[in-house]
Amino acid sequence: RLREPGGARARLDLTAQSLSLQTCGALGRLLPGAAPFAALALGDCSLSEEGVKLLLHGLCSNTTVKSLDLKGNNLRSVGAEALGKLLRQNKSIRSLTLEWNSLGMWEEGFSFFCQGLGANNFLQQLDLRNNQINHQGAGELAVALAQNTSLQELDLRWNNIGLLGGRALLNCLHRNKTLKRLELAGNNVPGDILKAVEQALDHNQDREAILSEAQNQVYILNKEVLNLKDEKNKQFLDFMDTVDKQKEEKAKSERMSAARVSQLQEALDEQHSLMNSLKAKLQMTEAALALSEQKVHNLGELLNAIKQEQTSVAECHFREFQQQKQESADREGKLLHDLSAASEKNLLLRNQVDELERKCKAQQDQLFQVKQDLANTTAELKLRAVQAEERLEIEKRRFKQSLEDMESLRVKEVDHMTQHIEASERSMQDRIQRLETIRISLEEELSQVKAAALAERGQAEEELIKARSQARLEEQQRLEHLEEKLRLMTESRNEAQNCCLKQKEMVAEAQARAKQLSLHADGLRRQLEELQQDLNSKEEEKVTEVNKVKVELQEQIGHLEAERTAQDGLREKIAALERQLKALSNNHREALLDKEGEISLLLEKLRMKEAEISRVREEEAQRASFLQNAIMAYVQGPPFGTHSSRK
Repeated sequence: RLREPGGARARLDLTAQSLSLQTCGALGRLLPGAAPFAALALGDCSLSEEGVKLLLHGLCSNTTVKSLDLKGNNLRSVGAEALGKLLRQNKSIRSLTLEWNSLGMWEEGFSFFCQGLGANNFLQQLDLRNNQINHQGAGELAVALAQNTSLQELDLRWNNIGLLGGRALLNCLHRNKTLKRLELAGNNVPGDILKAVEQALDHNQDREAILSEAQNQVYILNKEVLNLKDEKNKQFLDFMDTVDKQKEEKAKSERMSAARVSQLQEALDEQHSLMNSLKAKLQMTEAALALSEQKVHNLGELLNAIKQEQTSVAECHFREFQQQKQESADREGKLLHDLSAASEKNLLLRNQVDELERKCKAQQDQLFQVKQDLANTTAELKLRAVQAEERLEIEKRRFKQSLEDMESLRVKEVDHMTQHIEASERSMQDRIQRLETIRISLEEELSQVKAAALAERGQAEEELIKARSQARLEEQQRLEHLEEKLRLMTESRNEAQNCCLKQKEMVAEAQARAKQLSLHADGLRRQLEELQQDLNSKEEEKVTEVNKVKVELQEQIGHLEAERTAQDGLREKIAALERQLKALSNNHREALLDKEGEISLLLEKLRMKEAEISRVREEEAQRASFLQNAIMAYVQGPPFGTHSSRK
């Protein structure tokens, strides 16, 4: 039915359907090439290993299925290998759901699946929830993710990844730049590793956003370049049209000259025929030659003149033709030279436009900073001007109050005097002169007070002008001081950024060393297991193998001690760097308040890494001591015969 014209669907959902081997084979035969559906859901179908193999083999060459759901089918080693082959060969699947399977239980099959994932560059979503993946499987997944360049979402919830698997995935995120979402809930992964994974994913998202912006800019620039190319092509086509027109004109002139030459040739042929006829007539009329010698001589001269004219005309035509050829060649050379000059000018103009755009951006940033500084300075100046005006108003009010007090006092005194005069007119007649003198003195005092008030007002205005000039000078000095502070702040910020970069490099080196130590410890563990198997299987070669193991352990212990010394040197360097950071923080506390939080975070991370390194070192030392004790106990044990009898 699916192969019929009306049987095409966007999604084929066979969830919770028990599919037999025959139906799986039929689906596998239907899937190669262009299938009539874009999504295939086979969840909880209890598929057999052969059925899964047939289905996935059919999907290897499919070009239309975008989504595949195989959750709850208990896929094992054969299914994992078939999935790895599918991921290697298929180029259309974008979403793969493998929830509730057992892919992580079989290391070989899961490693093959991870190899296929690393080779795939088309898958975008992968769901591996509840697949019993341990830390080794997580390490193989990390190797695959370091190679993959298309996966954006990975769900690993409810597995058994643990601390080592979380570290491996975190380390692979430094190389993988496309993964945006990674779910690790229910895996016993520490919180600091989860936070570091989230930070790495946020960094990938920011990088992708920046890349998308850059791609948009590149797309816009490509459009502009295409427009310029179209304009240039139009100009070139116009130029070719002009060249074609010139060629046509040249061909027309050649045709005209050829027509003229043919006409002259016809005239020459006619003249030759006339000459032949004249010769025949001369042969027939030999008797009349004597009489017509003069005529023949005249005719010969005429013929010579005509021949000379014909040759001169032909030479002139030939010269004109050569001149036209030279002029056309010169025109073509000039046009080609103009084309090359125009292309060079176009390139120069593009470079100049790019430089001008960069300069404009830099100048815009500088203008923005200058505007901010000017706004701050103008705000401060306005505040100071408002304060000065308030002071002036306060002084004016005080002066007005003093004048009003003086006037009120004068009015009171005059009223008192008038009342006293009315009450005692008779007794005050003698004192009129004295009162007049007192009035004159009061008027003089009033004039003096007014003059003093005017003088005080002038002094206040002068003080205001001086205060304004002094405020301007202080503002200029403050601006210069602020510019110096900004310059010092930028220098200190650059130094702090350099120190932070150095610390990051040191931390990355320490992480790489810790990773190498962990890998080395895993190698030692594997070697111990191999040694135990060899000891159990080959008891006869016990003494020689024990000696070899001793030599190897001594070399490894020497390597570990060398690495320990190197780590001590690194610790000393880190301590020296911490001291330098403390000195820098003490010197530039006011300038680097915003950076102190970041430095404290970096120091905490360094302490965590040192704690982890010391813990790994203690574990390695304990393992080495356990190994040494075990080997010494094994070497100091009873001889071969007694051991075998005890067994």
